[in-house]
Amino acid sequence: MSSLTPKRIDRQRLSLRGFTLVEILVVIAIIGILIGLLLPAVQQAREAARRMQCSNQLKQIGLAIHNYESSFRSIPPRRGGSYSYDMASDPQRRRSNYYRKSAFIPLLPFLEQSALANMVDAGYSDPNLSVSFPPAGPAGWHNGTYKPWGTQIYLFLCPSDNAPRLLSGENGRNSYAFSLGDTVLNHNANNIDTRGAFPSTFFNRSLRDFTDGMSNTICVSERVWSGNFGLRQTGTDSIRVGTAVHPAVSSNPGSCVTTAVGRFYSPSVQVKGRFGALFSDGQAERVGFTTVLGPNKPSCVNDLNINADSNGGVLSPSSYHLGGVNGLMMDGSVRFLSDGIDSGNSSAPPVLVGPSPYGVWGAMGTIQGSEIIQEGS
Repeated sequence: MSSLTPKRIDRQRLSLRGFTLVEILVVIAIIGILIGLLLPAVQQAREAARRMQCSNQLKQIGLAIHNYESSFRSIPPRRGGSYSYDMASDPQRRRSNYYRKSAFIPLLPFLEQSALANMVDAGYSDPNLSVSFPPAGPAGWHNGTYKPWGTQIYLFLCPSDNAPRLLSGENGRNSYAFSLGDTVLNHNANNIDTRGAFPSTFFNRSLRDFTDGMSNTICVSERVWSGNFGLRQTGTDSIRVGTAVHPAVSSNPGSCVTTAVGRFYSPSVQVKGRFGALFSDGQAERVGFTTVLGPNKPSCVNDLNINADSNGGVLSPSSYHLGGVNGLMMDGSVRFLSDGIDSGNSSAPPVLVGPSPYGVWGAMGTIQGSEIIQEGS
């Protein structure tokens, strides 16, 4: 009997070493609470890293703009290139780019993309499709069979955008846009200049033209990649992504805000999303933004054009960064611009000369408005 006693004691000791069900549940609950506390911090750290990368990419674009200006004594137009006057016999728009080549294309050699730029300049033949394209390339909206337009330049994508990988036949995307300033009408006209940093087709602009000061003038900012959809009414399209149809915007830009309910466009409003799906196409809705309504505010065009060819409107910059967007100034610096930046009297009709009526934001967009921007604005 005495020899069995130690075994009983050992079993008793072993049984006392385990965890009860209540203890396990408490530990699991504590772990869950810790994860809940840590996860937002991890997400914020990731977004901070993405925002920093986005800022660095803008700085590279700024350096490319200055190097281009140093080489050619002007900055590239937002839309430009070549033109064929026999459009009727060129339904595929292969013989020319029809003044639709975006400013991203001439900047390619200054962004370590010389091979792609040389392909555009020299002309390109696709032996598999038996198709030839002239020097300077086809229209910017030509589909992905033209290799340079169908190449994704990852420098042009902000990592916060989470744009999906290109599918066969799709064109390269962009998360960055060129400033039209506070110009609201005739965005895509060849012979009407914008008040912003990037001129129209027939205008040359050098650094000496920025009489408001290069550190006071924005030239590139962010816009969220749209997904490239035509007119629809869903009530679920974000104001960061879509562009509403609102004819009154031509005379009262501020009325654009009536198209939205909170962070989304109203179900009664027609919306399209054309920004960012073709980095090669210089139309304003593809690669442009205006300094009228502030960052992450609604965008509106003034007609029912289903493509990116509307006559005018307000195209607000946007991003998934918390509280604002990154903006590249003409001196090469990058600022974080708050959603709450002063936009003055947004209901004022657009002006062609003189100070912008749209507050600090409008003043940052004009190159020769003679406005005074206070330090820290």
